[in-house]
Amino acid sequence: MDFERVRRFAEIRREYGSGYINLNPIQRGGILSEAARRALLEFGDGYSVCDFCPPEEARLDAIRRPPIREFMERLAEFLGMDVARVTTRCRESKFIAFRMLAKPGEYVVVDSLAHYSTYLAAELAMLRVKEVAHQGPPEYRISPEAYLQRIEEVERETGKPPAVALLTHVDPHHGNLVDPKPIAKICHEHGVPLILNAAYTAGVMPVDGRSLDVDILAGSGHKSWAASAPTGILALRGELAERILARSAIKGEWSGRSFPKKELALLGCTVMGAPLATLMASFPHVVERVKGWEAEVEKARYLASQLERIEGTRILGVKPKMHTLLHVESEGFYRVSKTHKRRGFFLYEELRQRGIVGVQPGLTRHFKLNTYGLTWEEVKRVAEAFQEIARKYGLSVH
Repeated sequence: MDFERVRRFAEIRREYGSGYINLNPIQRGGILSEAARRALLEFGDGYSVCDFCPPEEARLDAIRRPPIREFMERLAEFLGMDVARVTTRCRESKFIAFRMLAKPGEYVVVDSLAHYSTYLAAELAMLRVKEVAHQGPPEYRISPEAYLQRIEEVERETGKPPAVALLTHVDPHHGNLVDPKPIAKICHEHGVPLILNAAYTAGVMPVDGRSLDVDILAGSGHKSWAASAPTGILALRGELAERILARSAIKGEWSGRSFPKKELALLGCTVMGAPLATLMASFPHVVERVKGWEAEVEKARYLASQLERIEGTRILGVKPKMHTLLHVESEGFYRVSKTHKRRGFFLYEELRQRGIVGVQPGLTRHFKLNTYGLTWEEVKRVAEAFQEIARKYGLSVH
């Protein structure tokens, strides 16, 4: 092996450091707290949290030093659930729930705006997907009645209800916040447990699974809990916790070895180092920051109103916006891109020159932004940048 070619990996740096405003929707809620940055260094070595794993239980959620056991208890309490576990990703949490609640070939009902990983999790669990159709543009609304239709359709086709249903609390496409309660009521009337994909909500806004009447909550630590990747959250209520966290029953036919303390679907243990430490270290920060959610939404609404002043630009999704993720449709910027020498890359490059990143290179007609955690000064700077670029290329700003 050419060591000189390998050496460069030791010099990796992020392209966008301090000084840039990053609007990428998947980045805003994952920015580490200062406590998490310290924990990242402290627990960066491999199995750094496992030094005092109790041999009689030998499970991540049983470790008291560092206080992982207490953290998971407080995490469940914060989310209004009975039990919480940390997984590697939100998609793993969904897969675990699918795999433990349904048999291959059974149906899961999901909203048609669900994240792609919802579909992959169902496919890997060998389930069939029945989609809940959304209403058309510009709102892309999901209705409880559509869930009822799909559940009844499964019952007619199979003679029994679907094994499980999933609702995306805020979809990653348009930033629509959906009330789970009427959907949960329909699901429970038909004996169907409801999973709430809270990847874009839990950790940035108040989410109480008990008051929302959901059975399972899947969250993303690196997307919304100011934690390093990969971290996910699986929170459970009632008897489903026992089903999903069932213990291993296997026994070696020659050795007689068995592992009755291990939780099968978690393959024993999950996140065993720095990502878990950052999730824990940011927890006090997260508990406090969700109290400011309304102010965060006001910033997003302000930016939306300023962007819609630009010729040919509108914000898609249900209005008024109830989340900080915005889907921008801009016929004006798209028209500019048709004749610009840099084509669709011009908008990305103009924004970067102004210290703003996160808009995907090459996109002008449809792109997404997230204002979460920005100061008012930064939000206004973003609005002014877009309007300045619009005027530069002959688009009117009303």
